[in-house]
Amino acid sequence: MLVLPAPLCADPLRIATYNTELSRDGPGLLLRDILRGSDPQIDAVVQTIAQVSPDILVLQGFDYDLGGAALSAFADLLADGGAAYPTQFALPPNAGLQTALDMDGDGKTGGPRDAQGYGRFFGDGAMAILSRYPIVPEVQDYSTLLWRDLPGATLPQTDAGPFPSVAAQHEQRLSSHGHWVVPVNTPTHGRVTLMTSHATPPVFDGPEDRNGLRNQDEILFWDHYMGGAFTVPPSEKFILLGDMNNDPNKGEGLKPAIHRLLDHPVLQDPLEGQATAQFDGLGEMRVDYLLPSDDWRVIASGVAQNPAASRHSLIWVDLDR
Repeated sequence: MLVLPAPLCADPLRIATYNTELSRDGPGLLLRDILRGSDPQIDAVVQTIAQVSPDILVLQGFDYDLGGAALSAFADLLADGGAAYPTQFALPPNAGLQTALDMDGDGKTGGPRDAQGYGRFFGDGAMAILSRYPIVPEVQDYSTLLWRDLPGATLPQTDAGPFPSVAAQHEQRLSSHGHWVVPVNTPTHGRVTLMTSHATPPVFDGPEDRNGLRNQDEILFWDHYMGGAFTVPPSEKFILLGDMNNDPNKGEGLKPAIHRLLDHPVLQDPLEGQATAQFDGLGEMRVDYLLPSDDWRVIASGVAQNPAASRHSLIWVDLDR
């Protein structure tokens, strides 16, 4: 059961992130299921979002299409449910973006793991943003950054050398989905910057720990970004959020990376210790994060669980200055 506290100030900004797990088995199928209007999972996701009603919502697990048709149709459903989002935003992801190389070392090409990010098709389970307020055009997209170009990158190795090959490591991007820096113009708080990504799960690999190392470096990207490695980062009113696929205490992920963010001196953790997902065989885990910069005043925060919608919870925070 979800209980939302009443805001303690006139106009707090409610921001949320949610891995909806709405991805379907092929391109266009999510749009088909949205338009049919009788899909229990989609209905449950819409109900969860409408109940929390964030001002800005970052989604994961939502299939991308070039025209944004599925996202637009989904926004229409939310508007019918009382949560209108006139601004819909998505960029082409790395998920399902095929290469011509064997990227996972199985001796084959053309499979889901031979794409820049795991995907059975281009756009499989991608990222998106829904907002009540307009997005500023100066979006920064780091999705094409090569893994080897991240400062201090830890690329997988075996006794035979770079895994799966030198050629693959010269083409492999860091982001399994994307790394976005997205400014939003809000009426009360002015320009607010979202810093968001969806890291690969640190499993489904071999002793070379390719996915574990990539998960680590996808998370560490944000530490480098906040340190000025790529551009001058925002100095105020930003929020780092998304699915980092790494619990600080449980699971196979490399823990120093996520602790680097949780202990970062310019970030707050309003949901400290809160589980955000329930996985078979693993139980409750914290893999989704919402970390505001330290100049925000946190008014309230919470977790909205709906097992009929997703294994992940929608997590949200109310912010003021």
